[in-house]
Amino acid sequence: MNLDSLLEVVNCNLIEGNSRPLSSPEVIILRGVWQYQTYTQIALEEGYSSGYFTNVVAPELWKRLSQLTGQHITKKNCRKLLEGYAEAQQNRPVTLVETSDNAPRVEHQGNSGVVRYPSGSVPLDSPHYMERSPVETQAYDEIQKPGALIRIKAPQEMGKTSLLLRILDRANALGYRTVSLNVQQVDESILQDLNRFLRWLCANVTRQLKLTSKLDDYWDEDIGGKISCTLYFQDYLLEDVKEPFVLALDEVNQLFEHPQVAKDVLPLLRSWYEEAKRLPIWRKLRLVVVHSTEIYVPLNLKQSPFNVGLPLQLECFNPDQIEQLAQQYGLNWQNDEAQQLMTLVGGHPALVNIALYHLSCNEITLEQLLETANQTTGIYHSHLQRHRARLEEQPELRLSLDAITAAAEPVSLEPMITYQLYSMGLIKQVGDKVMPSCELYRSSFAH
Repeated sequence: MNLDSLLEVVNCNLIEGNSRPLSSPEVIILRGVWQYQTYTQIALEEGYSSGYFTNVVAPELWKRLSQLTGQHITKKNCRKLLEGYAEAQQNRPVTLVETSDNAPRVEHQGNSGVVRYPSGSVPLDSPHYMERSPVETQAYDEIQKPGALIRIKAPQEMGKTSLLLRILDRANALGYRTVSLNVQQVDESILQDLNRFLRWLCANVTRQLKLTSKLDDYWDEDIGGKISCTLYFQDYLLEDVKEPFVLALDEVNQLFEHPQVAKDVLPLLRSWYEEAKRLPIWRKLRLVVVHSTEIYVPLNLKQSPFNVGLPLQLECFNPDQIEQLAQQYGLNWQNDEAQQLMTLVGGHPALVNIALYHLSCNEITLEQLLETANQTTGIYHSHLQRHRARLEEQPELRLSLDAITAAAEPVSLEPMITYQLYSMGLIKQVGDKVMPSCELYRSSFAH
């Protein structure tokens, strides 16, 4: 039995046992184990910390699979035992959907019919995408403008990639060519080398456009990687592509961890945007840049791509949007219930969707959810554990968050600490000070 079929059986039986389906990190670990990789190798390839996989995701995964199968599952024996378990279960009916992260998801029969477990970006066909007007309208209008640059900014799990999917879908409907690249998928060794990163960029764009690679014809060490990359786009890619061409770069904040490369790549993107004002061929290109927060790389204002183009910042849901989304999940909510959830999670889109999913499946009442939200038995346990793992790896972040959660008023932080905690979605800014972004985080991380 292949791994995808095995995952389908496992997910189906987890749901039937009133447990959540496998998360994306759990699926990533299983795929890595099937390729005989170590946790460190898996983490590096997928852009996670090895400590998070080793100490948080893997132990919980083996525990859950052991409980599901009734056998003691470990990294060493999981392949043999899971294949045997799946083969014994393969005649059972399963209902599956495929999601954008290639991880199988089992559908629940909730109050409103079939409900997908919310994980990762919201699929294009999902009824549970909540528009945050006028953001979508602005994006759809801007992508049609020659030489456009759209910048989408928000903390993690706020819906950036879901919005990006819809911008690309609109571009495809207009007959544009589209390429979407996730910087989180780039090997660490490539991110540390400007020339390798620019060749990675050109090679992947070429592949998605289904063109023949001509990198070596254009790459010239004497003129440098940035000029070579620019000429490759200008004289080859944009010449060959007759339609408007959208290049989307997701998780650009991964570059911020490599400032020497970022200081060259980001001004290069800015220069392409400026070239559209001078050279007609660059007007074919539309850039969409997605990142978690403000750039923390020292750049000249005239070089940064983060002060040109259309800025779109995704905000948390308000009570009216939560109430509307609850109705889409089949819940007959009024403003009071929406406000209670708002008080707990501050309108955080991922946390709201997780809550509404469990409530729509009648797994828990709102009162129970509010009482157990920050406990190990609560629905947010895995989400909170992921944050704790990162905080344990960076004690300075943990100490700063301790001070924030203990304070009755907003506090001041160093810019770099603010940048990191905001990127994680743990804090919100109040003027030049910060405070916990929601009550769930205050109660969960307070000492």
